[in-house]
Amino acid sequence: MRAPNSTPSRLIDRRAFLAGTAAGTFVLLHPFAARATAGQAHLRIMETTDLHVAVFPYDYYSDRPTDTFGLARTAAIVAAIRAEAANAMLVDNGDIIQGNPMGDYIATEKRLKAGDVHPVFKAMNTLDYTVAAYGNHEFNYGLDFLAAAEAGAAFPFVCANLVKATVLGADPTRDPLLTKPYLIVEKEIVDGAGVKERVKVGFIGFVPPQVMVWDAKNLEGKVTTRDAVEAARAWVPQMKEAGADIVVALSHAGIDTAAHADRMENSSFHVAAVPGVDVVFTGHQHFVFPDLGPKPAFPDGPGIDNKAGTIAGKPAVMAGFWGSHLGIVDLLIEKQGGRWKILSHTSEARPIFKKEGTANVPLVESVPTVLAAVRSDHDETLAYVRRPVGKTSAPLHSYFALVADDPSVQIVSQAQLWYMKQMLKGSKWESLPLLSAAAPFKSGGRSGPGYYTDVPTGPVAIKNVADLYLYPNTVRAVEVSGATVREWLEMSAGIFKKVEPGKADQPLIDTAFPSYNFDVIDGVTYEIDLTQPARYDKDGKLVAPDAHRIVDLKFEGKPIDEAARFVVATNNYRAGGGGNFPGVGPAAIIFVGPDTNRDVLVRYIMEQGTINPTADANWRFRATPGTSVTFETGPGGKAYAASVTGARIEAAGDGQGGFALYRLTLG
Repeated sequence: MRAPNSTPSRLIDRRAFLAGTAAGTFVLLHPFAARATAGQAHLRIMETTDLHVAVFPYDYYSDRPTDTFGLARTAAIVAAIRAEAANAMLVDNGDIIQGNPMGDYIATEKRLKAGDVHPVFKAMNTLDYTVAAYGNHEFNYGLDFLAAAEAGAAFPFVCANLVKATVLGADPTRDPLLTKPYLIVEKEIVDGAGVKERVKVGFIGFVPPQVMVWDAKNLEGKVTTRDAVEAARAWVPQMKEAGADIVVALSHAGIDTAAHADRMENSSFHVAAVPGVDVVFTGHQHFVFPDLGPKPAFPDGPGIDNKAGTIAGKPAVMAGFWGSHLGIVDLLIEKQGGRWKILSHTSEARPIFKKEGTANVPLVESVPTVLAAVRSDHDETLAYVRRPVGKTSAPLHSYFALVADDPSVQIVSQAQLWYMKQMLKGSKWESLPLLSAAAPFKSGGRSGPGYYTDVPTGPVAIKNVADLYLYPNTVRAVEVSGATVREWLEMSAGIFKKVEPGKADQPLIDTAFPSYNFDVIDGVTYEIDLTQPARYDKDGKLVAPDAHRIVDLKFEGKPIDEAARFVVATNNYRAGGGGNFPGVGPAAIIFVGPDTNRDVLVRYIMEQGTINPTADANWRFRATPGTSVTFETGPGGKAYAASVTGARIEAAGDGQGGFALYRLTLG
């Protein structure tokens, strides 16, 4: 689908032009700038989204620099983009003030005093933003904190569906909104003949209505929300009547082509389809659009065109997250009858780094003025993350995570359950049994005998959380049957080799099976019968249809009802089909969380104060008399071997390459 005022011959392939990626490099003007004649102009609108306070290219969780995110890096692309186009505007699409330890530090410890400027706005104020929209995470610290932070921004916010009341108005235009629904900017531009003109660009913002559930404790009784599409249909005509030549939707919502439903969370596709909307900037889902790679997050289909960079026929962008990309929409506009119209358009999400094998290679360097604006806040945040944020009453280690229920996996499940209970409150899934799936990440293997989580009893610092959850996954939930729970566990059990009853010291672990696919599901109890062959191989292929390793699977002490429905908290990788687990994939997803599993874990520890990650031994190997197996782990496991629950473990000498060898008796 194409915009009504576009033609195939006038659409430009994004691959046809690439400019320098940093200020000072060779500048290649966009084809629209070269093509524009008198009465025509090239207008470029740039988007950042889901910054989540990521200014420095620094991972506060692992306490080391990174090349994959940071507004300081994105700013270099902004400078280059402005050099390519005389007429450029920069906007942000929300989720600005929360999402990393700097945000937590400012909100919960340092706090904002009168006249203080939030560090993310210190950085953004150096880049000349035109306008921003609210994201759902703007409300995580309450409305008072939002107001204090917003006061330091050198640009306004817009939101058309957040109502400062508990009852909606007779129609959206009569809602008493928390902030202005839209902003019309009279932008001075230069046309193709060098003549200065003015174009009126209107920006309207939308936030997911689900903030009323996600942040009920901060918002209930103070505000309410309206469906974004309903609000757009009411306000966009008013924007046109007020003189807006071009209407840009700042939709902090993802892309979902399913039929529109009232208060739909990921409504950007349907917002784009509203008559009068010309351009759509999206976010919230932390994906990239358009994407010409082999596996785009939003594959081409009805209303989705990655090559044209359109959704519902309108130019659109989703610019990743944490400053990983800069969204760019280029418009060739023409003045017709006193109003500017879009003749053609291109869209892209320009990255700050590229992958070369397993390495992340930066494409730009940080802009010094952005770093300087936040340097003191960055230094304070480093001190903050290096301090304890809570305590653990039991050691957090992963030395035996592949052979017994493990505290490093247990705490992740506890945090996921805590989070998901909040997220599902008030939904139709609230009454379903809730389970949690988590896997060990640091478990030796090719990374060596030191590659294990090891946090002793006592203080836990935020950076320790990186040991517990290595990957920047985001929280998901799937709805599955009891039968799928069983098959999920069967797939996980493929990490173990088949053992022969009555035989001693047989190797246990199939090292070709990745440990991050060894999911433990909390909320049920079960045993694993190692005398059975693996039902699935490491790629999720059913190889032994008659085999059943998972036995005595129970929920609430009773055999699981395989027809019953369950909600399982997990991550985006697994929920999206990663690992090829049977019955688990996009079709089963019922909740897409904007939060990383790691951030959820930090927040859980902070709220609890002292955590108790002691493994509850909800799974074990089925007893097989006269049988033992061996496995390798790090030498640091010696301190914990005697305390492992649900397993009889003893040292068995030295392993290979610095590992320690252990024996597990199954009888």
